[in-house]
Amino acid sequence: MNPLWKPRELLSEVQTPAKVDGQWPSLIGKILAARGFEDPKEVDKLLFPKLADLKDPTVLKGMTQALDRLGQAFLKNEKICIYADFDLDGTSGLALLKTGMLALGFPEVQHYQPKRLSEGYGFHVAAVEELHKQGVTLIITVDVGITAHPAVARAQDLGIDVILTDHHLPSETLPPAFVVINPNQGNCPSELGYLCGAGVAFYLLRGLKRYFQDHPQLPKNNWDLKEVLDYFVIGTLTDMVPLVDDNRVLVKHGLVKLAETKRAGLRALLEELDLVDRPLTSQDVAIRFAPKLNALSRMESGVLPIDIFLLDETTKARSMVREVMKNNSTRVQLQNDAEIEAQELLKEWPHKDFVFVASKSFHRGVVGLIATKLTQVYNKPAFVGSLGDDGMIVGSARLPQGQEACLVQAMGSAQDLLSRFGGHSAAAGFEIAETRVSNFIDKLSGHFSDLREKPKPLEIFYDVEAKLSEVSAGLMKWYDFVGPFGAGFSIPLIHFSSIQVISKRELKGGHLRLKVADESGQTSEALLFTPTPRQLQTLENIPGQYHILGELQWNYFAGQKTVQILIRDLKAIS
Repeated sequence: MNPLWKPRELLSEVQTPAKVDGQWPSLIGKILAARGFEDPKEVDKLLFPKLADLKDPTVLKGMTQALDRLGQAFLKNEKICIYADFDLDGTSGLALLKTGMLALGFPEVQHYQPKRLSEGYGFHVAAVEELHKQGVTLIITVDVGITAHPAVARAQDLGIDVILTDHHLPSETLPPAFVVINPNQGNCPSELGYLCGAGVAFYLLRGLKRYFQDHPQLPKNNWDLKEVLDYFVIGTLTDMVPLVDDNRVLVKHGLVKLAETKRAGLRALLEELDLVDRPLTSQDVAIRFAPKLNALSRMESGVLPIDIFLLDETTKARSMVREVMKNNSTRVQLQNDAEIEAQELLKEWPHKDFVFVASKSFHRGVVGLIATKLTQVYNKPAFVGSLGDDGMIVGSARLPQGQEACLVQAMGSAQDLLSRFGGHSAAAGFEIAETRVSNFIDKLSGHFSDLREKPKPLEIFYDVEAKLSEVSAGLMKWYDFVGPFGAGFSIPLIHFSSIQVISKRELKGGHLRLKVADESGQTSEALLFTPTPRQLQTLENIPGQYHILGELQWNYFAGQKTVQILIRDLKAIS
């Protein structure tokens, strides 16, 4: 079924803020108007976010208590461990908090992250017991722990205090931590619920920096919190939290910090990806940079993301980045092979509301990526599992973009069959015995059938209509200035009508490079990334006339910088 294209409501033309010199392209004004930015003061705030406008960290419930406990730990020279999730949000939070605490003068701060494949997500009892043997008396969690009642209770039994920082939704009761800092706990007045795990850790560090300045017994230094904004921006952009308010301020400044980072590991990876000596966009980080790091924890190779984050030896960094790229190539190959196998297994799939597929040959670290691909191909919820020798399937589920459903609720309808499950409405994980899969599929079929009153096509909302002649390098300078774009402030989507697709060329990975022109003869380059079967069928007759929905982006190639359209969808004009 073809998606429906709908325009955002255009409110009005927006004027140039007084402090900005130069011509304001009308297309930029229309984009901002479509987003509701009419007042010049609001536009000014959007384009020139100030670090001075950040909220006070002590507005977070539990912050004052946590700072007092950390001050006590410093004065008593206690052994502290930062326990962080293995994903890039947790890793970024770990890196910034450990870097900041060491810079402030904490003499001994160690860290621990569970292994994705062998230990799994969570704050684990066994890890707490091991840290106790090592003499740890204070644990700070990052991006994890808000539902980890047994591990926190065990820490309490062993005399270990836990400062629990997280951003995930809590259950009805909180674990018995020394203190909980989570903007999404019901009675937190901070209105910072959009922070990711690294964001919460950054606010703890902000509070700690001020605490050290204010207390006469604690050492003072001029260390600058902006030094860890490169870590913050990686965690925030990869966790896809809304880029609003404080997040927007910090990401805007953090992208600049990451572009000029001196950290050996991060710098070497930026150089390897040809992302140096130019401004970075949120898409550069989320689409090109971060997945290479994420692949390390997915594949659980010898090198982990935190090793790259904290590395300070340039020579070793180059060697380690070669391992990163090699590991990522392995991940890509495993993913591609699995996607082909999954689609082959689903050729006779009988259920029309969702897909489920599992195989022994699916690497556990890529099942989420396969599920995402299948949602794009079939436009249905996808459940993908890796079958182990023990007969257990560990899997991931994903929801197509724009679809109204909740994966956690769907799996909740079969919770008696699942060993464990959890996550978010659009992305979740599960574990199930192979012998129970048939019943699980029946339960999912019943759940999704009940949701289906009538087929609802995917709706895609675009910001403005434009002509190819309006797309230029001059426009792109303003376009970049309106960013960063991401969750909560999405990349502008533009509708180009009656476009001639002159030619197409297949690129490595199945992507398509198109040459397009409008009725005036204005031409442009366009990229169709991972086209769906419907889009491939639509493009069978070239040259042809099309309506196109696309995003604007820079294309860096062979030392040249040109503007291209990244196509989100297209429809043939009959």
